[in-house]
Amino acid sequence: MQGIAASQPYVIAAFLIWAALMKLLSRRMRSQAGQTALARLAGPARAVPLLRLVAAAELAVSGLLLAPPSSPWDAAAAAALSAGFLAYLTYAAIAAPEASCGCLGAHGRRVDRRSFARAGLLLAMSVLAAAAGPYPISPESAVLAAVEAAALIALSPELDRHWLTPLRRLVVRLRNPLAVRDPGLIPLETSLQLLYRSPAYCSASAHLSSDVQDFWDDGGLRFASFAARGRTAVFSIPLYGGGPADVRVALVDEPVPR
Repeated sequence: MQGIAASQPYVIAAFLIWAALMKLLSRRMRSQAGQTALARLAGPARAVPLLRLVAAAELAVSGLLLAPPSSPWDAAAAAALSAGFLAYLTYAAIAAPEASCGCLGAHGRRVDRRSFARAGLLLAMSVLAAAAGPYPISPESAVLAAVEAAALIALSPELDRHWLTPLRRLVVRLRNPLAVRDPGLIPLETSLQLLYRSPAYCSASAHLSSDVQDFWDDGGLRFASFAARGRTAVFSIPLYGGGPADVRVALVDEPVPR
């Protein structure tokens, strides 16, 4: 257990340094600090200095966690800081539910359950770090550290635009929820609009002598036939997810009557 806990101080310190730098280096901090719950608690004029003070405390605790030799008091300081975060989030949820917490700089995300879960995870990690002792990091502790780092990122609403929003867009593109799964429900006009914009239709249009004469669906394709000056032009049009460049055409000679 102590070997697994050996990575906890490094994960906690990395997150605290990151949070502190977001507060100290953000160019929008001064303009956004008045929208945080801290401004409601201490007044808008004191919000920026207090956020800088919190950043200094985060850097100090992370320095204790990283500096040898390790001590249970270092983890106790991290646990106290995490408990302070939980108390602050509780105040923010009650007194200023529409305000942001300012936990990761000038982000306007309001306090939610994920914010509480993140602070709770930091507190649990701090308690676990107290049992770490001077043990080397084992493969198991490295895996645990990676999982905890991913969990901290996932529990940070301020970071959704960097990973959750792109992931949702990818899922929408892959699932294509607006696509019609039944070929019979796809209007012929929809297929013809795709056909008329295709290079295949442009190249064969000079030979066509009629409008669409017949159409049928087979294997995810819609086939449409046109008269083409003694021949028949048959176009294959994708039913799902295809573009104009995916349309194909074949000119078929009509049988000669005997």
